[in-house]
Amino acid sequence: MAVNVYATSVSIDNLSRHDMLAWVNDSLHLTYTKIEQLCSGAAYCQFMDMLFPGCILLKKVKFQAKLEHEFIHNFKVLQAAFKRMSVDKIIPVEKLVKGKFQDNFEFVQWFKKFFDANYDGKEYDPLLARQGQDVAPPPNPGPQRTSPTVPKNMPTPQRVQHNTPALRKNPTLSRNGGSDAEIMELNQQLMELKLTVDGLEKERDFYFSKLRDIELICQEHESENNPILSRIINILYATEEGFAPPDDEDLDEQAHLDQDEY
Repeated sequence: MAVNVYATSVSIDNLSRHDMLAWVNDSLHLTYTKIEQLCSGAAYCQFMDMLFPGCILLKKVKFQAKLEHEFIHNFKVLQAAFKRMSVDKIIPVEKLVKGKFQDNFEFVQWFKKFFDANYDGKEYDPLLARQGQDVAPPPNPGPQRTSPTVPKNMPTPQRVQHNTPALRKNPTLSRNGGSDAEIMELNQQLMELKLTVDGLEKERDFYFSKLRDIELICQEHESENNPILSRIINILYATEEGFAPPDDEDLDEQAHLDQDEY
């Protein structure tokens, strides 16, 4: 069983962010550049494999995770390993997966103390353990949760729009002497952006489908005058400035499409 530790973020022996990154990268042969990139949970899963061989199945870990629901999956795997080894730390998953510095820094500070209290110094080959899989650092800053209730014709997310001007710069490059390498690089960037947009749309539709199911349940029991159901409905129907809920006809069409897809 694991040795539990109870450390706070104000401990004087905490490492700096640079020292902490160096420890993570050196231990697991990673190339993280920011604390926020620990939000995928993959590194913690492999640390548990290092500390307690057999407590976790690394083949279940999404080392290439780039989206929030993939980060959540990894932290669920980690929480299961914690439970198996009687680690009583509650993982603040909802905070960590948003990729904010402070939340991730506080958690890795605790984890470093937990690691030091449990590591027995045995040799460990991180690349062999994950069968040579590269660990893709999550995008930084961390992923922004997309609203699951917006229609599919919502404009492209802002963070993607920020990247597109690089593709539009010098549009005549390939026609006026641009090298094959430059063309291949632009094509690669375009493909990565497309994959990002596809992933965001799938995540958005996934959460939309869940909220639609909740809405239908609330509507079925609306006549019961349950105050909890009323609060849920108020949250579901709350809007922000500039956004309006789609018509019922659009919702029915969306739910039908989601059901076909999933």
